[in-house]
Amino acid sequence: MMNKKILITGGAGFIGSHVVRLFVEKYANYHIFNLDALTYAGNLENLKDVEDKPNYTFIKADIIDENVINALFEEHKFDGVIHLAAESHVDRSIKDPLAFVKTNVIGTMNLLNAFKNIWKDDFSGKRFYHISTDEVYGTLGETGLFTETTPYDPNSPYSASKASSDHFVRAYGETYKIPYVITNCSNNYGQNQFPEKLIPLFINNILNNKALPVYGDGNYTRDWLYVVDHARAIDLVFHKGENAETYNIGGFNEWKNIDLVKLLCDQMDKKLNREAGTSEALITYVKDRPGHDLRYAIDASKIKDKLGWEPSVTFEEGLAITIDWYLNNSEWLNNVTSGEYQSYYQKQYN
Repeated sequence: MMNKKILITGGAGFIGSHVVRLFVEKYANYHIFNLDALTYAGNLENLKDVEDKPNYTFIKADIIDENVINALFEEHKFDGVIHLAAESHVDRSIKDPLAFVKTNVIGTMNLLNAFKNIWKDDFSGKRFYHISTDEVYGTLGETGLFTETTPYDPNSPYSASKASSDHFVRAYGETYKIPYVITNCSNNYGQNQFPEKLIPLFINNILNNKALPVYGDGNYTRDWLYVVDHARAIDLVFHKGENAETYNIGGFNEWKNIDLVKLLCDQMDKKLNREAGTSEALITYVKDRPGHDLRYAIDASKIKDKLGWEPSVTFEEGLAITIDWYLNNSEWLNNVTSGEYQSYYQKQYN
């Protein structure tokens, strides 16, 4: 794709900011448009290092606003869409499921319609890339892995909304011949993650000697994916993936929550020069959440075999890098936990 206009939705969020940064820095011949509503999880401080690049434009808008989305597609005629914008926190979906339907389903529909209408029957050189989650597959028992052909069986309002959006993308591909790809990823971790998620939340809590709340017995199992590796995979799928294909992206590792937390505590004690066991003493078991899936584990062999992607770090290595980043970026963490980061848009763009 030469001299293309690429729209990345949700590009001020955790994963999105890594993808935006990679594309802006790697592809000088692309113009990257970062569209984000700047809800609580969107943080433009994540993109300070690229905000003045000539091939980067930020657009503050919400994908649920159909008229705005249509106008943007009419004006810029985006050649490609990398769709990351989503409500993604399971606990929030339990409290307010309708918000997840609006963003994850209606928002995705608005993007699909705008993309379809602007290019009509000529999609040559175009691509709609939808990023989804492994949670659409439901839960696993003690054995087995999610593959690209695993039947959908979502158990939370969040995963149900993402499953619905996945189906609409495929339906638009079949009905309107939109060239699309979909990826379903496992749990992401790394730099710039909003501290409602397990790893940054616990790092912050350990720094402040607060309790580390672990759901149930702590034996829920997840596959963990380093966000920089995920961004690399997105780059690869966008450029090399086959149309109408799905690729699962996972870290090739599983961790029970309690084992992960204990590893995190151990690394934090060492990095903070605290006595061994200091952080682990903060672990507090709390009431389980509704619809909590026991185990997720992704078979990422397809993207490895077809496109040559695999993780660049082990979980232990990635976790150490992640902890170091939060310890070395205390101002970023303080701005997020205090809410100060939300004023950055006004300061930068007035």
